[in-house]
Amino acid sequence: MEEILKFDPFDRRIIKELTADARIPFIQLAKKLKVSNTLVHQRIKKLKEAGIINNATFRLEPWILGYETSAYVQIMLTNAKLHREVENKLKDIPEIVECVNIAGRYALIVRIFAINNRHLRDIIYEKIQPIEGVEGTNTTMCFETAFVRNIPLPE
Repeated sequence: MEEILKFDPFDRRIIKELTADARIPFIQLAKKLKVSNTLVHQRIKKLKEAGIINNATFRLEPWILGYETSAYVQIMLTNAKLHREVENKLKDIPEIVECVNIAGRYALIVRIFAINNRHLRDIIYEKIQPIEGVEGTNTTMCFETAFVRNIPLPE
């Protein structure tokens, strides 16, 4: 088991600010936290190297881009040993935005955004189900996403 990284109050303040606005210039962050720009750079570098923070990106809004349908699709495998191969094939389907390995009869669950129900059906029937190792699927439609957030920092 990996060692849990301990945060000091300054690390927590940096993470709080960056999760609120990942685009804040480091010099502005340093002024806001009343510390040197160098210290901010060093701490952010430490957090990146530890794998705590990565890839500050923009989150696209699927609904505004025309993706009117969203679903979670549970995937049954013919053999649990095939999960890595199936996961790699699922990566090639751009409408799948998340893939999680789960316990139970279904080995994987994916989140899909599609233009409409017909597009979703085509993704499931023509792209997912033909993958070698996929035994079947179960789909749960999403009406809307109430919220998405980061996990809290451990105490």
